[in-house]
Amino acid sequence: MTVYVRSLETAVPKTMLIQTEARDVFAAQPGLTRLGSRLVSTCFDSAAIDTRFTAVEELTNDFRSENPQFYDPRTGLLLNPSTKVRNEIFGREATKLFVEAARSAVAAAPEFELLDITHLITVSCTGFFNPGPDYKIVRELGLDPAVQRYHLGFMGCYAAFPALRAAKLFCEADPTAVVLVVCAELCSLHVRTSNDPDTIMGSALFADGAAAAVVTARNGAEEQSLLRLDHFETVLTPVGEDAMAWNIGDHGFEMVLGNYVPHIIDDHIVDALRPLLARDPELEALPYASIRHWAIHPGGRSILDKVQSRLGLSDEQLVPARETLRNYGNMSSSTVLFVLKHILEQATEDGAERICSMAFGPGLTVETGLFTKLRQAPVGASLDRMSGQAAEVPVP
Repeated sequence: MTVYVRSLETAVPKTMLIQTEARDVFAAQPGLTRLGSRLVSTCFDSAAIDTRFTAVEELTNDFRSENPQFYDPRTGLLLNPSTKVRNEIFGREATKLFVEAARSAVAAAPEFELLDITHLITVSCTGFFNPGPDYKIVRELGLDPAVQRYHLGFMGCYAAFPALRAAKLFCEADPTAVVLVVCAELCSLHVRTSNDPDTIMGSALFADGAAAAVVTARNGAEEQSLLRLDHFETVLTPVGEDAMAWNIGDHGFEMVLGNYVPHIIDDHIVDALRPLLARDPELEALPYASIRHWAIHPGGRSILDKVQSRLGLSDEQLVPARETLRNYGNMSSSTVLFVLKHILEQATEDGAERICSMAFGPGLTVETGLFTKLRQAPVGASLDRMSGQAAEVPVP
């Protein structure tokens, strides 16, 4: 059974953060030690990020509020709201992104009616509420109330792969299935000022965004689909359980992102790819650079550097990951889908083109996927059939 991604769309909040401006705000906080101040400058400047997007409008100097919760531009102070306050904002703002991305993905597959969607998979690790985003999407889009709903929560940056893998399995079990996969993350909700290196690194890297895909194996799907889902694999590295983690604290979620993570990936990336490429003997025998496209989750600049060096990839093959990082930052689970969309929007020269993709997360977990690009994705606005208006679809 061959399974396809019919459409892939992305969405970001309207508030843009300029990396240099964010750096200056974090570096000016009164509680920083001299070492902490140097770490802020180093982490922000070396992140290879120009802009990010946030659902927290307060995190800009232009926003004014009588009761600021995250940032007071009048004093220049970053505030420290409780996890409850942060999560309440997640419930409101994440819903908007989930719905926007889902609506765009369905609109980009006009041969399907809303009631054709049989399964809905939502993904997030940056907040919780119930009835959850799966419920909100069903209500807002007008999907069949009996649609099968699944939520993958708190898995981290690699979670788009388990979601796509589950969608593939659903379609293989039911050839008439149409699965809507939606990832949305509000990482910026959990930024805070600190002298802790992990917290500083998180504040320099993480951002908000969403991505959604329509997955199906229905007859005729190949004629219009963008991507064929070939194989998935999961590998746990033998070390690194304590090097990357995501915990719930009293003042937001707390990232553990040890500076040894890029070295762990460097040491174990070849072993992590081996079971995936073994699924395709033709690729297994080739140099890694012979695979045309690489959709690598940009967990950070140093991670991309290590992957490129270890696998012998060209600068061109890293462009989709590096440009996604530069323009959007690390949006956790949705980020690798932004990278895939970047690849899909490139002109297709030789027909079907192979894509090797990977993402990293707590554990240390390495999720890998092998795909085939079938055609170039359209760039720009898609027709929003639910409202009859053209909906702007942000693109990497």
